[in-house]
Amino acid sequence: MKIRSVVTLVGLAISFALPTFAEQTNAPDPQVRQRLLAVIEKHADAMNKNDAAVAAALFTEDAVYLTDRGPIKGREAIEKMYADLFQKLHFSDHVITVDQDSPHIIGTDGKEMWATGGWSSTIQVQNSDPIQIKGYWSVIREGDDLKIRMLSPNVTPADAKPSPTATPANQ
Repeated sequence: MKIRSVVTLVGLAISFALPTFAEQTNAPDPQVRQRLLAVIEKHADAMNKNDAAVAAALFTEDAVYLTDRGPIKGREAIEKMYADLFQKLHFSDHVITVDQDSPHIIGTDGKEMWATGGWSSTIQVQNSDPIQIKGYWSVIREGDDLKIRMLSPNVTPADAKPSPTATPANQ
């Protein structure tokens, strides 16, 4: 009888603790959110300046950048991808938004997180008119400096509706 009571008490304790733990890990920490917005602003600045080295420096050494043509692995390869892209296209008015419920802390040390949001940019190919493009992204970041471990952006059709929970990174 005593064992059954102990098991019941442990079960109740766990059932009360799990919702509390879930609330703590799923609610965005305002300080972490501010840090996220600051590093995202650095990424937007690098895109607007068409600076491959600065953009790539925001990634971990072993980062993965997912593209529609497959993954690009490693900071060096990501820098080359940006450099090649910036030779073909000029980016301006690059804006990154972060969903209101982001970021989400993962891991036990509080130094890993994932987030989602949207982006838009004006691009121009040499000797052509500029066009507006947009899309969405998801990211895994890690460390005190919140470097990108994995980035998965997409480009959406011009008639797609914006995310209802997105806020600009500079707010």
